[in-house]
Amino acid sequence: RDRGQVKCKFRTLNFRKAKFQLFKELVNRTPWETALRDKGAEQSRQIFKDAYHTAQELSIHRCKKSGKNSKRPSSMSQDLLIKLKGGKEMHRQRKQGQVSSGEYRDAARLCRDGVRKAKVQLKLNLARDAKNNKKGFYRYVSQERKVKESVCPLMNTTGKLVTTDEEKAEVLNNTFASVFTGSPSSHTS
Repeated sequence: RDRGQVKCKFRTLNFRKAKFQLFKELVNRTPWETALRDKGAEQSRQIFKDAYHTAQELSIHRCKKSGKNSKRPSSMSQDLLIKLKGGKEMHRQRKQGQVSSGEYRDAARLCRDGVRKAKVQLKLNLARDAKNNKKGFYRYVSQERKVKESVCPLMNTTGKLVTTDEEKAEVLNNTFASVFTGSPSSHTS
């Protein structure tokens, strides 16, 4: 069933299984003096590129590039992912009117409970293993760290918009200081 999504199948070079000696022999086998004689720069480049790519295809294997679809959160097991996929399917059927709202609600609740329990189990395992394996704990913490959002441009007391971080910090400091000292300050931002 095609829903209009384009699926790219990238294949990257797998240098672990590469046969570099074969690659070198294939490139050296080409008689470069006769092949490039009386050719322009662009034609010479194209001839070399073609020879290089054919040697590469014969000596270096390709492997599938793992994309987002193959990755799954470490907290979720395979059976939970199957259950979530069933929940998405049930949502689609609900929109088409094939499933009642009660059935869909129950399935959605089961999926939410499963995800919640999986996250709790992951946190418990991390807490238990943090004594012996600090790397897993710090990896989890760094993934959970939120990205800092930038502060939008602020207006200073003269009515100008300030955009640099230093000016924003100064405006915010003056505003917070005015709250505690009681001096009037422009609170517009």
